[in-house]
Amino acid sequence: MTDLPDRTERKLGLVIDLDICVGCHACAVNCKEWNAGGHSGPLTDTAPYGDSPSGVWFNRIHTFEVNDPETGTGRTVHFPKSCLHCEDAPCVTVCPTGASYKREEDGIVLVNADTCIGCKLCSWACPYGAREYDETEGVMKKCTLCVDKIYNDSLPEESRVPACVSTCPVGARSFGDLGDPDSDVSRLVEARGGVALMPEQDTKPVNRYLPPRARKGPPPQEASGTSEDRAPRMLNHDSGERDGAGLIARWIDRALSN
Repeated sequence: MTDLPDRTERKLGLVIDLDICVGCHACAVNCKEWNAGGHSGPLTDTAPYGDSPSGVWFNRIHTFEVNDPETGTGRTVHFPKSCLHCEDAPCVTVCPTGASYKREEDGIVLVNADTCIGCKLCSWACPYGAREYDETEGVMKKCTLCVDKIYNDSLPEESRVPACVSTCPVGARSFGDLGDPDSDVSRLVEARGGVALMPEQDTKPVNRYLPPRARKGPPPQEASGTSEDRAPRMLNHDSGERDGAGLIARWIDRALSN
């Protein structure tokens, strides 16, 4: 089996803002386009225009309708999901050939297609369903954080980010070193109470999600107390309480766990 590095010099990853993601799929499409000729390309498709299209996608967007019983309001939450480049990545330790590995210099989890035997053990070990089996090539593929783009010195510095980040029309995706508490992404996570996906799995995912902000529901039929009493409770950073946002995060956790 494959060993993980004791530590990594950086923890490169994504921060995804669920409050402003509009579910346009631009991140998924640009990811597909860039990676069709990138580190893990080509990304094959099977009958892409048929009744049951299928193929390899590194980034997928799930959409949930969520009801908040505290406010009586519902909302649509778009939830992009790709590899979370976990610190304790079970997809790496279960690999019998060393094809799946975690880089010591930046924490990115990659697959060496030359040594992958397509056994699918990594896909069974991943609790997030982030592995993609390429039936045409018989190997496993996954999000690379566009490793061939973020280190490309021929690109302007502002363009050295994953394709999903550079294409998001509303700025819902950020990229950086989550191992550096002073980085822009770490400060963003701290300010917005960013959460790890399914922390009970003990994989220590690097990526973080910013929960949707609580929204005011319809006024109660019989109002009582002051306006402050009736206002929805907002994010309390000191106590870690996230109210409606926490409810949505827990609901998504349960939905993805089933």
